[in-house]
Amino acid sequence: MSMRTVLRIADLRRICSDARRSDQTVGLVPTMGAFHAGHRSLMRAARGECDLVVVSLFVNPTQFGPNEDLAGYPRDEKGDASAAAREGVDVLFVPSVDEMYPEAPRTTVHVVGLTDRLCGASRPGHFDGVTTVVAKLLSIVGPCRAYFGRKDAQQLAVVRRMARDLDLPVEVVGCPLVREPDGVAMSSRNAYLSDEERSAATVLSRALRATAAHASPRQRAESVRALVREHVEAEPLVELEYVEVVDGSTLEPIDELTGEVLVALAARVGRARLIDNCTIRVLDDGSTTADLGVLS
Repeated sequence: MSMRTVLRIADLRRICSDARRSDQTVGLVPTMGAFHAGHRSLMRAARGECDLVVVSLFVNPTQFGPNEDLAGYPRDEKGDASAAAREGVDVLFVPSVDEMYPEAPRTTVHVVGLTDRLCGASRPGHFDGVTTVVAKLLSIVGPCRAYFGRKDAQQLAVVRRMARDLDLPVEVVGCPLVREPDGVAMSSRNAYLSDEERSAATVLSRALRATAAHASPRQRAESVRALVREHVEAEPLVELEYVEVVDGSTLEPIDELTGEVLVALAARVGRARLIDNCTIRVLDDGSTTADLGVLS
């Protein structure tokens, strides 16, 4: 079956309902387009587990602040449609802003606590925009599995908590962070980088790799942050916005490494704001393991 491009909410809702009536499972990959290998890995995960795969392509204006890059956000609808078709996607949902927001919304979804730190501290309102549009998409698609990348670790945690708190009929699936061969985390905003900036951006993954290599049980979180800052601040083209060491599930700050720990950072490189992270696990035997994602 060839991929269908759907523009209307009612049509997508009908397609998904028909699939479930035929005992088919539905998988949703919410995106803002400008597909790269990370997006395609989510599509492949959904394709491997679900009968009907839906990819939404919608640059959501409510998650951009007044001075952010909504107007200039990378867009390539034709190329995205071709990439989705090659990954075996069944339905590409490409709604207009008027279709998703026919009038100014008076209802938003806010997840308390998880949205206050990390990217939420410097992007007020961002996660309300994310959770609201994801809640709308999940309402449209209905019971499904929804696939999100671990590069946006805070977003994944927020969406999981929202789905749990609201008893949404969805299984939120976290998929590996995907990196370029040089270690830079895949991002649509990498397209903003000049060659020199692109080279400089590798310092982010190198800092995380060094942190993971030196991690030890009960290590002070401040020493982890200091190691990341030392690496990143040595690169003059990269401006570190934050580095945080938090509990991997609650995103609460911690004092020392124990259990599952998320080391997350954000930085400005030219006009691009880039995020990256790694997960460090302290095992019962006192050893540590690290998840830095996978290379494309």
